[in-house]
Amino acid sequence: MKLKFSILIVFLISFVYMQAQTNQDSVAEEEGGLNVGEFIMHHVSDTYEWHITKIGKHDISIPLPVILYSKKQGWVVFMSNKLNNTEHKYKNFVINEDDPIYKGKIMEETENGELVRPFDISISKDVLALFIISIIILWIFISIGTKYKKNSDKAPHGLQALLEPLILFVKDDIAQNIIGEKKYLKYTPFLLTIFFFIFLNNVMGLIPIFPGGYNLTGNITVTMVLALFTFIITTFSGKKHYWQHIFWSPVVPWWLKVPLPLMPIVEIVGVFTKPFVLMVRLFANIIGGHIVMLAFFSLIFIFGAINVGAGYGVSIVSILFTVFDFFLELLVAFIQAYVFTLLSAIYFSMALEEGH
Repeated sequence: MKLKFSILIVFLISFVYMQAQTNQDSVAEEEGGLNVGEFIMHHVSDTYEWHITKIGKHDISIPLPVILYSKKQGWVVFMSNKLNNTEHKYKNFVINEDDPIYKGKIMEETENGELVRPFDISISKDVLALFIISIIILWIFISIGTKYKKNSDKAPHGLQALLEPLILFVKDDIAQNIIGEKKYLKYTPFLLTIFFFIFLNNVMGLIPIFPGGYNLTGNITVTMVLALFTFIITTFSGKKHYWQHIFWSPVVPWWLKVPLPLMPIVEIVGVFTKPFVLMVRLFANIIGGHIVMLAFFSLIFIFGAINVGAGYGVSIVSILFTVFDFFLELLVAFIQAYVFTLLSAIYFSMALEEGH
């Protein structure tokens, strides 16, 4: 058993190193060397195609629909592989590689050579990942709900038995315990949704093969929308005592409110910083984990370019650290889903708090 495990580890190290060396050679030919920053950002950024693997110098990718609206051409729809030519250009549309704001985005080239950003609703990698995870979540909970209706008197089994502890954990330990026994049911569906959405996306992002390997919760626009939902629900759930505490808290000395409304200003700023912190915490932890993993792999590229033996030696350490980081990221995947859900429930509870 130990011999088989050792052979498997050696095989994985050799395979990863050969793939890294192949990629390093192609990068060195095309760009004069490996740019670690660009290598990492390419893997964590959103793209117009889903890269599967690389065999030799040939990339295997899934092309995705590009949907653009141009003032000059109107609606234009094509598959992203149309841009995989020597000029990386199709119908005057090019992928921007220079502008730091729109780098990697499709731009339209005008007659005078300027690049303008068209209206872009393309099905990018992150959008496709969002569709995939939404279908998975719907399938999971519709099937579990159907089983509960049909077999309510039987012990759960299969997927139902696997996820029931997590569902009860969010329902009882987070929603009911924090929001309160009388009001928690109204907010439980949302809390369950964001918990499983974040948790499953975090886990899928750690799976290196399709349909995993994406970085959806490491995209700040996605975490912004999740935090915005929490902000909207908190704002519209706020009771009289909640708003009174923000604008004129009776427990705060009057000289902190008049003539300069110092505490009301602090409380109002806090209303917006709470969802902002939710957004940044989730984004930073997830993208940070991906960057650390890719940084370990980049060591194979760097040392392999210097010396073959050094590349093999570093690959052993790199893979061991990557495996350790992988299991650490599995823990982070759960913790970040838990923290986001917990803080959302706390904000709802603060909004619903009655005056004493």
